Amino acid sequence: MKITLNRIDDNYLFECTNKNGHKILLDNTSGEKPQGVSPMETVLMAVAGCSGIDMVSILKKQRQTITNFSAEVEGERVPLDDAKPFKTILVKFFLEGEIDSQKAKRAAELSFEKYCSVSKTLEPNITVNYEVTVNGETIK
Repeated sequence: MKITLNRIDDNYLFECTNKNGHKILLDNTSGEKPQGVSPMETVLMAVAGCSGIDMVSILKKQRQTITNFSAEVEGERVPLDDAKPFKTILVKFFLEGEIDSQKAKRAAELSFEKYCSVSKTLEPNITVNYEVTVNGETIK
């Protein structure tokens, strides 16, 4: 796997491109008018995207009908020398449709315990927790 990064202005705006030509903009979001996401935000996006793909795949195989799927991701950062890495990440999934809530919970478990390469990459330095809400009810 390989990406390219090119600086595209006189400050901190970068364009990242994958092998298929798809692009994202990275920027220093503490600046005046950021035009992209911060590198740390992309980490949160990657966790949500990776686990979301896993969950949809698992639930589709179980013939669950998903009419809406979204997630919110929050990361807690801590000072470490001059850096501020994540200490914990919380992913909240919101699903709607004809979905067995226990199957949705199990799909999340499988993603984080077995399949999600992004969250596995972050272990053991970052604790990734998750919540699953199906049709407005948070599953315990």
